[in-house]
Amino acid sequence: METIPQFHLPDTIVLLERTPAVLNALLRGLPDTWTQRNEGGGTWCPFDVIGHLIHGEHTDWMPRARIILQDGESRAFEPFDRLGHIQESRGKSLEGLLDEFARLRQENLAALRALDLQPQDLARRGRHPALGVVTLSQLLATWAAHDLTHLHQMSRVMAHQYRMAVGPWSAYLGVLQCAGHSSP
Repeated sequence: METIPQFHLPDTIVLLERTPAVLNALLRGLPDTWTQRNEGGGTWCPFDVIGHLIHGEHTDWMPRARIILQDGESRAFEPFDRLGHIQESRGKSLEGLLDEFARLRQENLAALRALDLQPQDLARRGRHPALGVVTLSQLLATWAAHDLTHLHQMSRVMAHQYRMAVGPWSAYLGVLQCAGHSSP
């Protein structure tokens, strides 16, 4: 019987550390045909996703962790503006966004390590404006899963650019069959 993995902060940090390098290796230097195209109306291209990740580094993960540690359930998180990145990214280059994301992630992980979180800290509770009571470990696990969701999204969006070009092989390419698992 398979056991359900429990949250483990060092494993989470190891994954979060790698996301900027993965994105850099995947996207830096690619032509706009790969980075500026999406799947159609209301969807995001890889450029948009990087902007969204930057916005999260500014307003989501560490700010919410600090709220949990300082205020617990007495103060709800500010609602996350999923489209807040659009204005912030305007006029920037993809390379600039990749560099900004790498810098912010490094700073946030340094701040996370500096908290020297103990098991009792990870069990502390906060209040999400839509989900209700959440724990710090749930927030941090979601940070890692959020990165993986957007890596998946970008590979799906990029594969979408060749959906017609692959011809009959599309039946064998799961990434072309995937409709996504969350909104952008």
